[in-house]
Amino acid sequence: MWRWRREVRPTLALAFPIMAGTVGHMLIGITDTVMIGRVGVVPLAAAAFVNAIVHLPMIFMIGLLSSVAVLTSQAFGAKDAPEAGEVLRHGLLLASGAGLVAVAVAVGLRPFLGQLGQSPEVVAAAGTYLVLFGGSMLPQMVAHAAKQYAEALSRPWPPTLIVLGSVLLNIPANWVFIYGHWGAPALGLNGAGVATVLVRLAMMAAMLGYVVFAPACRRWHPVRWRAPLGWHRMGRLISLGWPAGAQHLLEVSAFVLAALMAGWIGPGAIAAHQIAINCATMSFMFALGIGLAVCIRVGHAWGAGHRARMRRIGFVGLGMSTVVMAGFALIFAGARGPLARLFVTEPAVAALAAQLLLVAAFFQVADGVQVTALAALRGLTDVRVPALVAALAYWLVAMPLAYVLAFPGQRGVVGIWIGLATGLGAAAVALAWRFHALTRE
Repeated sequence: MWRWRREVRPTLALAFPIMAGTVGHMLIGITDTVMIGRVGVVPLAAAAFVNAIVHLPMIFMIGLLSSVAVLTSQAFGAKDAPEAGEVLRHGLLLASGAGLVAVAVAVGLRPFLGQLGQSPEVVAAAGTYLVLFGGSMLPQMVAHAAKQYAEALSRPWPPTLIVLGSVLLNIPANWVFIYGHWGAPALGLNGAGVATVLVRLAMMAAMLGYVVFAPACRRWHPVRWRAPLGWHRMGRLISLGWPAGAQHLLEVSAFVLAALMAGWIGPGAIAAHQIAINCATMSFMFALGIGLAVCIRVGHAWGAGHRARMRRIGFVGLGMSTVVMAGFALIFAGARGPLARLFVTEPAVAALAAQLLLVAAFFQVADGVQVTALAALRGLTDVRVPALVAALAYWLVAMPLAYVLAFPGQRGVVGIWIGLATGLGAAAVALAWRFHALTRE
């Protein structure tokens, strides 16, 4: 038993700063939601609409870049500094290409916004914000790759501090451009887009500055930054990353469709969905931080050839996620009304958001288990079967049930969330069992 207990402290030591960083990313979205919500329900609904559709290309690219963390952690565990440097070099190039593709997809979607079933006023408000938000994805992808590299070297605090600094920068940037201060025009929703571009450019510059110039990272730099590319390394990054990206895409696209279905019901429904999804995503960031730490530590054990430790690291992480998410379930159930009213003043929207938070309380533990088990499997470089699990759980279980409950069952947006909760539960069981099966002796 002591061998299991001794995995708690190093996992927490790595997970805590990563958690702070992931929560910091989420705080940027939450501050945007709160500050846009003060402008009105239509701008808030338009922000939810844009965030939903832009997340499809963005989340695939983030999953693709998860291979940077996996391969860097394995090189770190094997004490192979040149290989870690090559992962960084090729990973930054892959991130730049991924960011450009994400930008092109977002901008190319603008002419088709009116065909996605949203109300005309929401579509009219969303166009310019979509272009601005889409343009910010290139610096975000490059920053994300650099962050993954630093965390895999067990240097999570500097990237975390950079992210938290970005949160602090985002608030005054929103204040200036949304409401019109310090001589800037009051741009409303589009001001939030301008602030997002500026904040993500600053984050990218800081992340690159750290991984390139910090003494702690220099040992793990490429031998030659300008050497010819090794296409086998790029191929390995892509072959490991694309199933992870597909898994992310399958999961998040289910939530995107849920947001679109909420929009079919009306602006109030999608605004309530946006409030509840912000709260649920905030709690998810804590489980995600634990999962990323587990992924890195499993990768370290894999690279060092310590096979027996991989199982202990994974299941200790699953236990941590369960405890943390059970705490959030109690918060959502007990404080759902005050939480909803933090985001919006309109009583009907706040009441509907509170109902969704009650549903969210029931799937918190399942959400934590599925993301941690998925991360542990990724540390084992097992990525294809989890992608299949996502396809089955979200698209054969969650979304059909969500549609049936919402429309024929006349449960509205609450029915959509019940369907999502069911899919998360199915994914949690399947992924946890998969990790158990692969690591048992």
